[in-house]
Amino acid sequence: MDLKSVRNKVLRIAPEVTVEEYRGCVRLTGELDSWDKIYRCGVAAVTKGSLGVLNDIRLKGFSEKVKTPSLADDALEGARPDVLVVGGGITGCAIARELSRLDISVLLVDKANDVGTGASCRNDGCIHPGIDLHKGQAKLHYVLRGNELYPEMCRELGCDFERWTQMFMFSTWWERFIIAPLMILKGRLLGIPKVDFVSRRKIKQIEQTPPSWFKGAVRMGSAGVVSPYKVTIALADNAVMNGARISLNTVVTGMEVRDGKVVSVSTNRGKVYPALVVNAAGAFSDIIADMAGDRTFTIHPRKGTDLILDKKKAFYALSSFARSYFAPLPKEQREQGHEAVGHTKGGGVMRTVDGNILVGPDAHEQPYREDNSTDLDSVNAIIRKQKNVAEQLSAGDVITYFAGVRAATYEEDFVVRKGIFTENVIEAAGIQSPGITAAPAIAKDVAGWAKEMLGAKEKAHFDPVRPHTPRLAGLSAEKRADYIAANPDYGEIVCRCEEVSKGEIIDALESPLKVCTVDGVKRRVRPGMGRCQGGFCSPLVVKIIAEHEGIAPEEVLKGDEGSRILFGDTKHAEVEQ
Repeated sequence: MDLKSVRNKVLRIAPEVTVEEYRGCVRLTGELDSWDKIYRCGVAAVTKGSLGVLNDIRLKGFSEKVKTPSLADDALEGARPDVLVVGGGITGCAIARELSRLDISVLLVDKANDVGTGASCRNDGCIHPGIDLHKGQAKLHYVLRGNELYPEMCRELGCDFERWTQMFMFSTWWERFIIAPLMILKGRLLGIPKVDFVSRRKIKQIEQTPPSWFKGAVRMGSAGVVSPYKVTIALADNAVMNGARISLNTVVTGMEVRDGKVVSVSTNRGKVYPALVVNAAGAFSDIIADMAGDRTFTIHPRKGTDLILDKKKAFYALSSFARSYFAPLPKEQREQGHEAVGHTKGGGVMRTVDGNILVGPDAHEQPYREDNSTDLDSVNAIIRKQKNVAEQLSAGDVITYFAGVRAATYEEDFVVRKGIFTENVIEAAGIQSPGITAAPAIAKDVAGWAKEMLGAKEKAHFDPVRPHTPRLAGLSAEKRADYIAANPDYGEIVCRCEEVSKGEIIDALESPLKVCTVDGVKRRVRPGMGRCQGGFCSPLVVKIIAEHEGIAPEEVLKGDEGSRILFGDTKHAEVEQ
């Protein structure tokens, strides 16, 4: 580790920062009044020979009130699971499912009231080919393996998966003749299948609305798309079916580490005594690693905003073989000082597996781990940027938008390994984009390590198939009629925009991991995700939940704790003069 060189780079940014070596890592300490400077110091501290960057520089005057459940009971007191998985995003749920193949006890905890409420439900669901990665990265290793695992996994779980091509389009002839061959060569060197060039003439033959400026494209046929939150929920359901336990509204508050081993884990629901701890805590994974005495990395939260367009605007994305593309700006627009498309991670126009068009994301470094707020400036900037790709894009086409926080490390790579300083910990941390793609492969390795460390055996009867009701809106009239004949509730449409039936909502309320909130039902079967965004169907969903659970409508939550829905008798309301 060249600590002198690192110190020189960091001190040029902030002379008041202390740079030191700590347990094989570069550690930064001090206090600054600029998050941008703190971030830049962390980037400058990345160096070969180091285990990672511990950026412990404080932001002057900053504090974040982390959301934690008010629930406090002894439901988990004294529990002794073989494996405790911390974090219920797609990585944690994939790990729980793989662990449920083993003859061991598995407990997954998450502080939210459902799985997949963080970054796993706040992304585009793109299954990446890996063209933007590099040799030697853990990202590349897991993305290539995860990409291959998706078709079979989705068949088992009953989730939609489409092998939809991704394209990188070129706006100048020199890019078409110089960059395109280099990208194709890079694809071959990285082991990415189905990377080739598509000419302007070919695209114009098969596409209705290609951009007017493009000169050709490199396409990547191994890309795909899924619904990330549906896959996360399906993984959790299948894990529960196979004996795993999932405890929601459960936050880890501390760990007792003795002689290089986690002895106990404290939560708001009691103290747990696991034989092995798996850290899959997303934006909080460095905090969990620190509790376990095994931290070698720092998460710097990176927020990105995405826009969702009406399904009627599906022609904005290329319709035949390309569902997602990232393009540099035309020369004349670059000369006018416009922001370059593709400058940040992601940034494009793609068709989701459910038929909407998703536009974005952008990327902004921030100190907040849970700030999913959106702002008009970001929305307008995304529209301006992506109009260069989808030239007919209009703000009037946007039906909703959302933001998510990526759990990036300063090394911009995943941390997937056995514990270095703590023997009964496995890290599955720093899982940012393309973490959706990588999750199944990460889970395979983690389960393999757990099997080895615990001396576990394969379970005699593991069932990888998750029973589910197909999305009736996508079935033929004949097949829908068969379902309705078997259960008339399938013929009662609750959400007109997405054609979701009462029967599908009840199925969601009776799933292995049922979450009886409006948002929980929404993530499972999509009522409220159409043009009206729940304006018509939400009261009906509340009514169905209340009747099914035997509770008053006023007790039904929208999502997390405290998200009560306001009811009123508008018919008899008096208006004050």
